[in-house]
Amino acid sequence: MIWKPEPELLTSLDTAIPDILASQKDNGQFGTEPWISTDQNLLLSLSAGWSLEESRYYGDEAVLSAIVRGGDALIDAQDEAGMFTFRKKDHSTWGQIYMPWVYSRWMRAYWLTRDVFGSEDRDRWDKALLHGYTGISETCLDRVHNIPTHHAMGLYFAGLTFERQDWLDQAVAFGHRVSDNQSEHGWWPEHDGPVVMYNFVYSDGIGTLYTMSQDEDLLACLDRAARFHAAFAYPDGSMVETVDGRNWYHLGPRPGNPGFSHTSQGRGFLAQQHARMIESAPGEQAFDADYAATMLLHAGEGEAEPTAGASDVFDYQMGDLATVRRRKPWFVCANAFRQDPHENRWGQDWQNFISVYHDAIGLVLGGGNTKLQPLWSNFTVGDPGTLKHTQGDGDPDFLSDGVKHVPDRAVYATEDDRAEVQLTYGSVEGRVTVIERGDNELGIVYECDPGEDRSVQGHLTLIPRLGENLGLSTGDAIPLGEQPFAWSVPGQAGFVEHNGWRLLLPAATRIEWPTVPHNPYKKGGEGDIGSSRMVVSMPFSSDRTRYEMVLQILTA
Repeated sequence: MIWKPEPELLTSLDTAIPDILASQKDNGQFGTEPWISTDQNLLLSLSAGWSLEESRYYGDEAVLSAIVRGGDALIDAQDEAGMFTFRKKDHSTWGQIYMPWVYSRWMRAYWLTRDVFGSEDRDRWDKALLHGYTGISETCLDRVHNIPTHHAMGLYFAGLTFERQDWLDQAVAFGHRVSDNQSEHGWWPEHDGPVVMYNFVYSDGIGTLYTMSQDEDLLACLDRAARFHAAFAYPDGSMVETVDGRNWYHLGPRPGNPGFSHTSQGRGFLAQQHARMIESAPGEQAFDADYAATMLLHAGEGEAEPTAGASDVFDYQMGDLATVRRRKPWFVCANAFRQDPHENRWGQDWQNFISVYHDAIGLVLGGGNTKLQPLWSNFTVGDPGTLKHTQGDGDPDFLSDGVKHVPDRAVYATEDDRAEVQLTYGSVEGRVTVIERGDNELGIVYECDPGEDRSVQGHLTLIPRLGENLGLSTGDAIPLGEQPFAWSVPGQAGFVEHNGWRLLLPAATRIEWPTVPHNPYKKGGEGDIGSSRMVVSMPFSSDRTRYEMVLQILTA
């Protein structure tokens, strides 16, 4: 199979440009109020349309005028150092920054259009971008991280535009540092572990840098990253959250970037993701204009290998850290990466170690990690109520002596029909096993012997679909919305149904909704219902050391 940029990319770009032009205000700013610097990221989309011969906006004077005015708005917003105020749409501010996403797009827009600028416009832009990239060169490439990686890519375009060989050399040298810092398994460590979503930032920066520099030393790290992502993507294109120490599960296909286009595994990933995006948004706007511009400008083409999700049978082991098991229609991930809880708001607590996806309905079990929400943990030892978030508290204590919710040790294992994780919490050991019983049934077993006088619970997290009912074996139907609820299984057994599945539950289990996460991207940490989980809780004792549940797929 050969992959190359699909026609829908150009169609999406051209379709978006009229709305982009219409959104620009007299002062050159794009977007809604409050204006934020990243609203001007649209400069790259306009410049791609203006510069690509295949686009119906090739050489368009109105587009070029909008580009000039859009860059002038950034010049007006620069402070004395060339930085912008990091402002979000919720009006929160996070200090001054050489905003990487803005600078790289502004710089690439200029690289594409500078030759046709009038002398006054060129002098004004030259001064502003040289000032900004001098600051970036001198202060922003002191550590390997996702933001400096993006800055290095932008610096390469600045070097091309302004004929600065020193910047070209600095950018490539930083790319080598980024490559050297990559895990052998294809991810870049932040908070001492993988951060799946931000791994894309590294691949984007290094991939676009490779497109322009053709430095062969950068290709190996792109191949490793592509293999990682090709394994840890569900068949519907959603990212596998189980191995992500930064972001919990988000529904929907995640697009790639030019970094994936330079290897066969990466092109297989692009083929899967783009197919899902085109299926979910048929017509003229399958892709975001910024993404379409990036791929049309910087992507390569060639042979493509299928991903885990696109395969009928697939096994992948990330050393002793994690495994993916694909037996169509099931997709299971078991994770053994863990670390101690810490106070950094961005690195999540590693607490939820197994996820289960079915082709007919998507992700059912799992959902990832957060902070201040021990009910998302596979096991807790102690009182979960001692660790919780107060909405609006911007400086919470992320640690608690009252509950142990992150294991000291995690080990995964797989057999022909199952996957399991063994988790150790001090002297307490727990085990979660999922067992495939044909295409439409899965066994789920929680085991733990807590000894005497211990408060130990198991927790199974379920992915909700807001607005749909949760059916109970009592005949009740509970709408999933803002209203909380809890239900303990009556008698010896019961079940719950939701989104095309049924979960058979034994006695003594309890299900509750919602369990809200802490959101690090809000200053006050406010989580929302849409990111919450349904949780089945199982109390363990010396008399009750095993719970067995059965997941049945009803809509296959």
